Formats: sequence, C-alpha cells, structure tokens
Amino acid sequence: MILNSDYLIVPLLAGFEWFDESLQMSLREAGWPHLTRPESMVMMHVQLNIVRPADIARSLRLTRQAVHSTINSLVERGVFELVDDPTDGRIRIVQLTAMGRAMRQDAQKIVDQLSGELGRRIGPKQVKALREAFASDWGAPYLCSLGEPGQRGADFLKDANKD
Repeated sequence: MILNSDYLIVPLLAGFEWFDESLQMSLREAGWPHLTRPESMVMMHVQLNIVRPADIARSLRLTRQAVHSTINSLVERGVFELVDDPTDGRIRIVQLTAMGRAMRQDAQKIVDQLSGELGRRIGPKQVKALREAFASDWGAPYLCSLGEPGQRGADFLKDANKD
C-alpha cells in the first residue's frame, strides 16, 4: 500500500482499512461469520467496554437506529446478545455470546499476527513508532478556524444561489 498524499488522514484510514480487511479475511478463512465494516466497528467498541447502543452510536457518529440495526444483525448471527444493564434496568447493553467470545479470541490472535506481518513489511521500529504515536495523549479534538463561524458555508451558498 503506497499512498502519496500530503493529508495525514489518508494513510491513517488506509492503515486502518488494511488491518480491518486483513482481520475480516482471516476470520472468514477460520469459518467465522462475515462482518461488515460497521459491524466490525461496533465489535471494536464492545471490546473497549462501550456497550450501550446509544454510547456506541455517539462514538461512531451514527444514528441510534443504524447502530441498533447493526447490533441486531450480530444478535441474529449469534455473536452478540442484548441483556439488561445492571446499573439501569431500562437500558439493554451488548454482550458477547460464547460464540462472540471465541471469535474475539481468534481475532486477538490474528491481530497479533498482523502486527508481526506489518513489522516484517515496514520494519519493527516503524511499528513501534506507530504504537507510541497512537498511544500518546492527543488531547481533545481541535477546532480549526476558517474565519467567522458559519460564514464560509453561508457565503458559498449565497454566491451559488446568484447563478
């Protein structure tokens, strides 16, 4: 994967996609169900103990309906189950089933292998540098200013409607 872009976000996304696609291909090879990218993202959040559907939706910046649909697909395939939240009985949380836990264990083994493969491809020092950079505290999201808030879009729309 060689990406020539001055925008850091492009190789970040490409690296994520390499890991996720390699993981999904390897899981399918092992006989586990195919996961879509949104299903994979929800699965990662559950691994991070973000288990309330509303919290997953907020983190992924998706609608709650989209996240519920994704979760329900994984429930139907036996990867997740929905159980009452022990701290608030009105809320249901996502929990891995026995099948989901076994799939997660295989996924962890695969990710370890992928990390080793990445080290062979780009060098162990580069992988270490990536780990260190991503483990650093980046702080809160940063708001960049392009002038008066909302003005750039308003000016564009005003000019576009003149034609």
